[in-house]
Amino acid sequence: MRLLVSRLVLLSVGILFSCASYKQNIMFRLPDGFKPDVITKEALSVEKNYIVQHNDYLKLEVYSNKGEKLIDPNPELSNLSANQNVNNKEEPNYLVDINGLVKFPMIGELQLEGLTLRQAEEIIQKEYQKYFKEPFALLTYTNKRVIVLGAPGGQVIPLNNQNISLVEVLGMAKGVDNFAKAQNIRVLRKDKVFLIDLSTIDGYKDGNMLIESGDIVYIEPVRRPVSEAFRDYAGIVGLAVSVYTLIIVANK
Repeated sequence: MRLLVSRLVLLSVGILFSCASYKQNIMFRLPDGFKPDVITKEALSVEKNYIVQHNDYLKLEVYSNKGEKLIDPNPELSNLSANQNVNNKEEPNYLVDINGLVKFPMIGELQLEGLTLRQAEEIIQKEYQKYFKEPFALLTYTNKRVIVLGAPGGQVIPLNNQNISLVEVLGMAKGVDNFAKAQNIRVLRKDKVFLIDLSTIDGYKDGNMLIESGDIVYIEPVRRPVSEAFRDYAGIVGLAVSVYTLIIVANK
């Protein structure tokens, strides 16, 4: 009987410790009275073209004859097939430096920061006209990403398209499972914090915002105090039970 009472006391102590510490791995806690930023209609539905920024990495492909090679139905009849192995090499990435300049082969440095990809392509095509007949340029970014933390685990999701919604990002991060709070999703964007509830249709309509590169999406995990208490303090509880058992046996 005494052993049973001792174990119950130890279990209660473990639960008390758990209640005090089971929230220790919750990130981005909000202070009392915090008011989240309002998600604008533009952030929800207005798609926009990506603007080149410093520290971007860009991939450039240039073709002559208005990009004939891309749609050539008979490459075996053209001289382009002779260079197939060379052109299949991985394209290098070009850094947009802190001043907004990008250094390309043959044409040198160009000021591209603040331009859309389409506008940058037009400038590049004009520069390559000095060397190629009717050049056709394709410019893409390669280092845009969003960070997903919380219940799905730490993941870095690449943004391959210019307009990707929050739900798409969650889908790429394997979704919201039974260990996540769909009603407590936070999007951190520079100095702004958005709180989103995707547990209802209305929450989805109001919160399925377009995600930008550099955003942090945090999905708060569901906490299980008792199971986490046993996990965190199993060694201490086991040792205490062993000591109590030895004491009771020794006193018999």
